[in-house]
Amino acid sequence: MGAEQAPEPPPPPPPPVAAAERGMGFAERAVAAAGAAVVSAVLVNPLDVAKTRLQAQAAGVVYNPIWSDFRCYPWCNPGMNGLGPSCSSECFQYRGTMDVFYKVTKQEGVFRLWRGTAASLALAVPTVGIYLPSYDLLRNWIEEYSDHSFPKLRPYAPLIAGSVARSLACITCSPIELARTRMQAFKVSNVGGKPPGMWKTLLGVLALRQSINHPENIRSYHLLWTGLGAQLARDVPFSAICWTVLEPTRRHLIRIVGEQSNAAVILGANFSAGFIAGVISAGATCPLDKDPARVLHMNTRRILHEVWSKEGISGIFRGAGPRMARAGPSVGIVVSSYEVVKHIMHRKHAEL
Repeated sequence: MGAEQAPEPPPPPPPPVAAAERGMGFAERAVAAAGAAVVSAVLVNPLDVAKTRLQAQAAGVVYNPIWSDFRCYPWCNPGMNGLGPSCSSECFQYRGTMDVFYKVTKQEGVFRLWRGTAASLALAVPTVGIYLPSYDLLRNWIEEYSDHSFPKLRPYAPLIAGSVARSLACITCSPIELARTRMQAFKVSNVGGKPPGMWKTLLGVLALRQSINHPENIRSYHLLWTGLGAQLARDVPFSAICWTVLEPTRRHLIRIVGEQSNAAVILGANFSAGFIAGVISAGATCPLDKDPARVLHMNTRRILHEVWSKEGISGIFRGAGPRMARAGPSVGIVVSSYEVVKHIMHRKHAEL
């Protein structure tokens, strides 16, 4: 009598996503992602302000604006520089994120922490609206394919889906990112000047097309994707690492709680996992996040070589603290908001 054939191993457990939610279409997911982008932009913008100023300070740039409503501290010994009131440099030496919040609020008013929110939304809403739904659908497809045909592929589903989805979002929204980068570079080179709006900036990029003497004016629309390589080199590794860490972390947290249908549990598990993943991926990819003004004229390799030759490893990872402090809450807020909105939309549909 021959040996009995060993039974096949059971299929891997399904991810902690309700079957009905897995059936949601791209449009529904895009609405949820857009809502998450708005929430994140409003809540995280102060962290962007802190990150920008701390990174500028680490690079040796002294932030010293001249405004009529600017207020020095009583101990800052305000003086005159010929153009208006000026504070000593100690007023602008930030000792951390909370110190930025405190000094900006005291010196410039609390609403200065939300300066640039409109520009952030103009980029975040379309980018996140493409990125998160694309990741969801790609991950689901890869997991279903691996369950039926290639089980060894399943652990890599978050990495592959995250890389492809971020690439699609970057390519689609690259002109908006280019406009924002040029606006940031304008602020650096024209202190106190107001940069042109997003549409004027993009029209300026395409100004060469109007020149009859320009030999390649027909192909000038390609200029709208200037800097795409540097953006992909920065964002795709971040996304790959982020989702590779986030997915098993949130599944583990939800498994511990044992309740998937509670909005509070979904919020807490996704925020915690997103925070951890954001911090790790931001630290790992910090060398790829460099000065926007340089990105317009140099590729990532040249920038890293120049920084390494002048400043060494400390220059490569300069600004890692502010970047990680911003990325953790940002990823946590976006992912948790997205999952909660999807959960609410699913419940609303179920009640109809």
